[in-house]
Amino acid sequence: MSDTAYALSAVDKSGRVADRSIVRVLCWMPGTRLDIREKAGTIVARPAADAVHFIDDRGHLHLPLAVRRWCGLTPGDRVLLAAIRASGVLVAHPLAVLDRLLADVHAAVEGGEAS
Repeated sequence: MSDTAYALSAVDKSGRVADRSIVRVLCWMPGTRLDIREKAGTIVARPAADAVHFIDDRGHLHLPLAVRRWCGLTPGDRVLLAAIRASGVLVAHPLAVLDRLLADVHAAVEGGEAS
């Protein structure tokens, strides 16, 4: 089994991440408090006892508005969620970040060069 689990999910207008399976992978229960920050264009969430953000009663993760704005996320945008089991961290990658990260790979398989 891989140390990282992945899911692709939409973010709604309130910041709710539709996919709950990734939260279950990390064993985050409703009420789990999370420190949620932007780092290098991605969103990083990790448990923190003194945090103000939390998993809601239905098991959903909600991304704060400020973090969504810093990452350029709008309602309906999708994010690649990566649950890193060993550290208990969730990373949400906006698709624009993935485009940049994968540009060289895509160029190589197309036979061209990245711009």
